[in-house]
Amino acid sequence: MQIQVRTLLLFILIASGAVLAAPPQNRLDIYFIDVEGGAATLIVTPLGQSVLIDCGWKEADQRDAKRILHVASKLANLTKLDYFVSTHFHTDHFGSLSQLTRMIPITHYLDHARMKEDQEYDKNLYPEYLRLSESKRRVLKAGDVIPLQSGATPLKLSCVVSDGIPISHPVGKGHGPNPCCNSVALKEPDPSDNAKSIGLLLSFGNFEFLNLGDLTWNVEHSLVCPENRIGIVDLLMVTHHGMNISNNPALVRAIHPKVTVMCNGPRKGGHPEVVSLLKSLAGLEAAYQLHRNVTTSEEENTSRELIANWDENCQGRYIKASVSPVGDSYQISIGPDGSARAFSVQ
Repeated sequence: MQIQVRTLLLFILIASGAVLAAPPQNRLDIYFIDVEGGAATLIVTPLGQSVLIDCGWKEADQRDAKRILHVASKLANLTKLDYFVSTHFHTDHFGSLSQLTRMIPITHYLDHARMKEDQEYDKNLYPEYLRLSESKRRVLKAGDVIPLQSGATPLKLSCVVSDGIPISHPVGKGHGPNPCCNSVALKEPDPSDNAKSIGLLLSFGNFEFLNLGDLTWNVEHSLVCPENRIGIVDLLMVTHHGMNISNNPALVRAIHPKVTVMCNGPRKGGHPEVVSLLKSLAGLEAAYQLHRNVTTSEEENTSRELIANWDENCQGRYIKASVSPVGDSYQISIGPDGSARAFSVQ
């Protein structure tokens, strides 16, 4: 009889929604989705808001759009994307947008500028972007803040560089004079849209994450020289897929990352010079890569256990960062079945 009563009570509770309801999201999640040499980074806040930074290539089989949808809907339980940020207008960063919007709605669009015909960008895809973002678009300037809600732990997503113009005032923890500036020479000016990339600094409690899109050498230099306005970060998405026309040592050394994630492809990015720079960083505990660079040696890649996709014909395994509810620690894992490695916040 007691068993029957308990079963009946349990049934009533389930029917009323008093138990088995989904627990509230109380952590910050960042997914580095494999779009094979492009970029697609999904941020999901503790209150369930979402920011997708870039969306990979436009493929005939909708590969990248489907991978993003899987992460957003199946893993993050999202029914819409609150913000889409196009760091710049190159095919590998906003190519799949028209395919993705047919799969999941996007509420707001953010980018670095309204493009002119004489500028360098993807002129085939840009008109499509204008159509999709009509009346929902905002140009993001350095110093702007994307209006996300904070819960008990303060959360802020700031634009630190846009359209080639860096933020004018310090942000983040540990900012100040940069002793690395004088030892690094500038390169020839970059006329491409890479140099116009939006850069975002995400702060959650004491945790800091930096994503600079495909920002190139000289603009990186202006962001941290003579003063490092970014400060130090816990997690860095390696700029421009790990190419050596980006990843200025004056910036990389100044921000002193504890963990890096490189969104490279099997034959794109992951330049040995950049891998070597990361391995030389004092205080770096782990350098993750979405792919092994199959054109270089194993020693010119990061450690095998930190590479999400070892073979060129990959299954699109992602890398995920989960930050504790109070922003004092975080975990990095690879794919749905990878073990998590824990890190403390600096």
